[in-house]
Amino acid sequence: MKNGMVVEGAAPPGATDRESRARAVREMFTAIAPRYDLLNHLLSLSVDRLWWNRTAAAFSDILSRPDARVLDLCCGTGDMTGSLRKRAAQGTQIVGADFSHAMLVRAKVKYARPGWIEADALQLPLPDAHFDLVTSAFGFRNLVDYDAGLREIWRVLRPGGMLGILDCSEPGGVIGTLYRIYFKYMLPRIGTLISGVAGPYQYLPDSVERFPKPDEMLKRMRDAGFVKASWQPYTLGVAGLYKVEK
Repeated sequence: MKNGMVVEGAAPPGATDRESRARAVREMFTAIAPRYDLLNHLLSLSVDRLWWNRTAAAFSDILSRPDARVLDLCCGTGDMTGSLRKRAAQGTQIVGADFSHAMLVRAKVKYARPGWIEADALQLPLPDAHFDLVTSAFGFRNLVDYDAGLREIWRVLRPGGMLGILDCSEPGGVIGTLYRIYFKYMLPRIGTLISGVAGPYQYLPDSVERFPKPDEMLKRMRDAGFVKASWQPYTLGVAGLYKVEK
């Protein structure tokens, strides 16, 4: 919720409807794909690697099952997918899905083993009740309709399946103040300098500010039908893991 209004989803500057917002998000990620990994590690001081591994560890029970089916949604260049693969049993099926072709090209170069699907997270070409686990690391925030995204995840999860959403947050207190100064003013300048593209790194802090706060996000997940909803902050609340069950 922002300024008393319920936020539907991501809204890049200049995009006025759902179709144009989705197109703008895809174009942004296509533009920054060549430097995406470098900037992720640099701007997070490589703490993002710890977040991916910690998230994968939170679902080790499912990943240890050789018959498990796992979907990493909005997988980008595949680092969350790769972290899941490292902890998975032989035979566990892991699929990475993203709607940015440029991101998937890099994912396939880095990680040959998982399967990859170029697909919109709001209209997945996947069967109902198919997966034991769906994860999304720093990608769900970019969906143009958060509630529709949750409904689509619900559809492809089997009963008893788990969903884990790892995403940015805004910590409170003094840490939060320092973080917002870095995130809103320093990060866009560094990202633009290295990537050579201005828009995406201004969009990033705006998208985090727009994203539902933990309490609201948990409510949306419950409203979508999920149970056992929890949020675990990472690194003083700079990021966090939403964990729910179907």
